Parts: sequence; C-alpha cells; structure tokens
Amino acid sequence: MIVSRDDHSIVLNAPFGAGGKLSVPGSKSISNRALLLAALSIGQTELKGLLHSDDTNVMIDALRALGVDIDIAGDITRVSGCSGAFPRIKADIFLGNAGTAVRTLVPVLALGSGEYTIRGVPRMHERPIGDLVEALLGIGAVIHYEDRKTFLPLRIKKSEKLDFSQPIVVNGNISSQFLTGLLLALPLAGQRVTVKINGVLVSKPYVQLTLNLMDSFGIKVTNDNWEQFEIEGGQYYSGPKRYEVEGDASSASYFFAAGMLGGGPVLVKNVIRDSIQGDIQLLDVLSGIGATVGWTDQGLSVAMDNNSPIQAFDLDLNHIPDAAMTLAIIALFADGPCRLRNIGNWRVKETDRLFAMTTEMRKLGVNVIESPDGLEIEPPKYFNEGVAIDTYDDHRMAMCFTLISFAGVNITINDPQCVHKTFPDFFEKMESVLQAPVVTIDGPSGSGKGTVARQVAERLEFSYLDSGALYRAVGLFYLNAGGSINLTDPRSVEALMQKIRIDVSGEKVLMNGEDVTQRIREEEVSMAASKVAKNEVIRGCMYDIQRSVRHAPGLVADGRDMGTTVFPNAQLKIYLTASLEERARRRYAQLVESGERVKMKSVAAEMAKRDSEDASRSSSPMRQAESAIEIDSTGKSIDEVVQIVCNAFTVLTSR
Repeated sequence: MIVSRDDHSIVLNAPFGAGGKLSVPGSKSISNRALLLAALSIGQTELKGLLHSDDTNVMIDALRALGVDIDIAGDITRVSGCSGAFPRIKADIFLGNAGTAVRTLVPVLALGSGEYTIRGVPRMHERPIGDLVEALLGIGAVIHYEDRKTFLPLRIKKSEKLDFSQPIVVNGNISSQFLTGLLLALPLAGQRVTVKINGVLVSKPYVQLTLNLMDSFGIKVTNDNWEQFEIEGGQYYSGPKRYEVEGDASSASYFFAAGMLGGGPVLVKNVIRDSIQGDIQLLDVLSGIGATVGWTDQGLSVAMDNNSPIQAFDLDLNHIPDAAMTLAIIALFADGPCRLRNIGNWRVKETDRLFAMTTEMRKLGVNVIESPDGLEIEPPKYFNEGVAIDTYDDHRMAMCFTLISFAGVNITINDPQCVHKTFPDFFEKMESVLQAPVVTIDGPSGSGKGTVARQVAERLEFSYLDSGALYRAVGLFYLNAGGSINLTDPRSVEALMQKIRIDVSGEKVLMNGEDVTQRIREEEVSMAASKVAKNEVIRGCMYDIQRSVRHAPGLVADGRDMGTTVFPNAQLKIYLTASLEERARRRYAQLVESGERVKMKSVAAEMAKRDSEDASRSSSPMRQAESAIEIDSTGKSIDEVVQIVCNAFTVLTSR
C-alpha cells in the first residue's frame, strides 16, 4: 500500500492481501510493431487499445518525423500508411531507450531511400546493435557508426544496390528483436528473401508475435524450425481497417503475482488465454508451482490458498525473459531454493538486469548467486526492513520489487517515474488490487458501534465508514418523495439511486450537496432507513459505494452486515451488542439531547421492532459473522470497548 510518494521515491507498506479486477495497458510489443506496420501499409489503419507510454510515444514521434500522419483520439489511433516508403527522406530520429523502436526502425530505414541518424539516451548507446548492423551491411546497406562500433548513434544512407541473392545471416543468441527488425523490413525488398539464424534463437515467442502481426498486415513468412525464415516476393503491407491491441501480458504478470502472493483472486480483464504474447505462458508456470489459474469471458485470474506453499522451481525461462523477472520475486516466497536459467539476455535490456536483480535482492538479505546467464535464489527467513530499491531507470525493476511488500515489510522504490516507459499508472493500478486492512463493527442499533468505530478509526489512523448514514440518507430521500417511489419495482428503485449523491467522507453527511447530518438521526428517518435497507437493488448499489471507500492505510466500517456481506474477508470482525434496556437508554438520551420529545418505552419498542426486521430480512440479514469477536458493551465505557478492539487488531497484525 502506498504510504507516500514523490517524483524521487515511493514508500510502500505491507498489504493484507490482494484481490479485484483491472485492465492493463495495451501490449508494448504489439503496439510498436503495429504502429510501424500500419505506417508501412497501404491506406489508413485504426489501432484500438494502443499503449500510450514513453516507448510508444517515441515510436509515434519517430514516425511523424518520417512524415507519417498519426491522429490520436481517445482509445483510437489512426495511422495513414505510406505504402512502404516514408515521405521524409532526411531526418534525425531520437528513440530514447526504446529497444523495440531502434531494432525495428533501423532495418526499415536501411532498405529505404533517405538519409537518417538514429540516436537515443546514454543507456541505449550501451545496448549492442552490432549483430543487426552486420547482417544489414552484408546485403549492401550503408550504415555508419557515429561513435563506437556496434553501438548507437548510427547514420543510415540510401544504398545504391542491395543484394538479396544470398541468405541473410543474423545471430539469434543476443536479442530476438534483431530478427524481428529484419523480418518486418524485408517485405520492402520486393523479392524472395531468406534469413538464417546463427546459433540458438532466444525469446522465440516474441518472434512468433512478430509473425502473427505480419500475417495480420498481409505478409506470409515461412518458419523452418526457427532456423530459417523465408519471405516470398510480391507481398506488400496492407493493414486491416481496424486492429485491436491486446492488454500487455508482461504488465499483467505483476498482478498475477499479486493474486498469488496476496491470496487473490486478481482478475485481468483484457488479457486473453490464447494471446499471441509469449509472456502469457507465465500462467502455466504459476499453475505448476501452486497457484489457481482461471479464465472466463471476463478475463484471466490468479489466486492462491494462503495455507499452501509456493513450490520451489528450477526452470529454463529463455522463452519468457520479461515475465521471468516477476518469477524471480516470487522465488523469494517459495518453500525452497529456486533457479532461473538461460536468461543471459537480461544483461542487454534497459539495464544489466542480472546484476541489478542480484544487487537489490542482497539489500533485502537474500542469498542469491548470479551466474553468466541465471540466478540461484534462496528464500530468506526474514527480509530486511525499510530497504530502498534502486531501479536503474528500468521500469521492470520498479514494478517487480513492488511485490516485496507482500513480505510484510516497508519498502521504498527509488525513481518510480521510470514505469512511464510502459505502464504510466502502474502504482495506481496496483493500489487498486492491494487490500487495505478492514475492521468491521456490526451490531444492533444503540450498541455503540458508531461511536466505537469512529474512535477506533482515529486511533488506528484509518478511514471511517458509517454505513448506517448511507441508508438513512436514502431513507430521507424516500421520505422527501412522499413515499411515492415503488420499492417493489426495480426500475423505480434504480431511478431513485441515480438521483442520489451521498458523501460521508467527512464529519458531515451530504445528500445532493445538502447537509443532512442532523436530519438523518430523526426516528422517522431511522425507520425509513430500515425499510429501504430491505430492498436488494438498493443494497446492491450500496455495496459498491461502501467497498469503494476501502483504501490505504485502512478502513473501519460499522453497520449491520459489514462483516458478513460487504467485507466478508475483513481482517478483524467485531459484533458489538448490549442489552435492549441499555441500548434503549442510550438512544433515548441521544434523542432527548437533540431536542426530540420521546418516551423511553416507545424507544425500546421501536428498537425491538427494528432488531426483528433487521434479523429477518431476506437480503443480508443482521447476524454475527462466524469469525467475529462478540463484545457486550453493557456496563462498559466507550474507552473500554475501543481499547478491546484496538488490542484485538494489534494481536492480529503482530502474528
């Protein structure tokens, strides 16, 4: 849970679990490929769900600098294709630290007819590109290193003669993006072209993703056992009128891990089981080490029985290098030592991820061994508290180490802004599924639950939810309408709820902007509240409103069904009661103090009636939750009851 944040760091404390639903941004890998292919196509292509982040902004800016018309309107990005030839034949292209953009644009420009410079941020100038450049030089491309050989910046000029008579040979053991860049560019040759792989190809799923996108944009590629690829001549890019970008499976991996480490289920709505992205295979790994993976029409979900161990693993993760970073963090929670193998290409990513992961894990007190192409991780018995994690300007380092908070320690993530590379609102999305602790205090009217809940919230520095105030406000609205609303007609009730705006976030209760704090305490309103509370449509609307109040650092909620229905997974449940005589006396004193003229006997009778109605209603009747601690407040002071609740919470959190 987020404790504090600024541009330089974000401080997280331990959540009490994870659960919920979310959508992740569009896939970076698909987005940048789709942008380039749409730009090279004939006609206009609409891209729906495109990722908008630093990496895709870099690609969009580059394509615009090359003369491509790109219009962004909400979730739709319209790209006017240039039929394989960029309009602008001279440009200085800045590509930041976007490896995908560099490795796909360089070969396309090398096959073009212009003069271009390609440069990036300092880290991009440290990421090798020599294997790709050498393959292009082999066919006659004109490319010059502006500084150091095999690194950016580059100057690319039109070649007078490109020779495709012999297979193009490219190393496959450094980055699959070298092959991806060649495959995307070679249809522009207009003739039959063969690409041979030297060595063992890494990250094959990313190449398959490239082939799938090329197929969607009209290009057929023959794949001969990942060793040779052939593209027939006479093909040209012809984009679909509309292409929808999947949610990013790599970005989803952190939320799948949260579902596993925090109990879940966490459901990602816009990532599909038959995704063309390789990182979707992470779900098979999670299932194999103990997680429960589910998929429905709504999306993909991950959950984990808190009483079951995460099984230790020894895995070759070459096929899912990005998701493997998430697995490295999960390994810290396993029931034995874990080994991640064949991930040597981590070293040429946004940072040397093997070194960075090892360094930051050791800060936490983890025994980790770094090899040339892997990690051996021994889960620690205890984690060091209050560690500041350096992120090396690497978005995935920041997102992965956020999961350490599930170890029950506070952690600081330095330079959290680096997530803007692929997932600008990552921390907000993660916060939405991390569960703040909830204390529920249920009980009958007059038991003192409202006063106790308010004071417990103050002591724990949690938010306070007076659920009764919500229902009383609806009851008041119903009375103001003269009882003309038919509570048996669902459409009438839905119309009623659409007309009400209730704010109980402060000391006052506002209904449609009017302060009704005092009025909702009147006995007539209280009875109306009991009446409307029986309605299932109203209660359904209220559940959503009440659950939306749950946020860090925690929530104390009082009502009649908080622990049984609204927050069934609350960390601490209290059932607060008192004798009918004691509760009637308290209510009588409260009404007299507010100026009402009432009789003790009638107050007790109304209270007994309300108890009976609340306990017998068909929808969410008032009852004690199975795991609730019962406290009889008869003869006890408010301070005594508050202390009992706070002590119970302290015991709970110290386990």
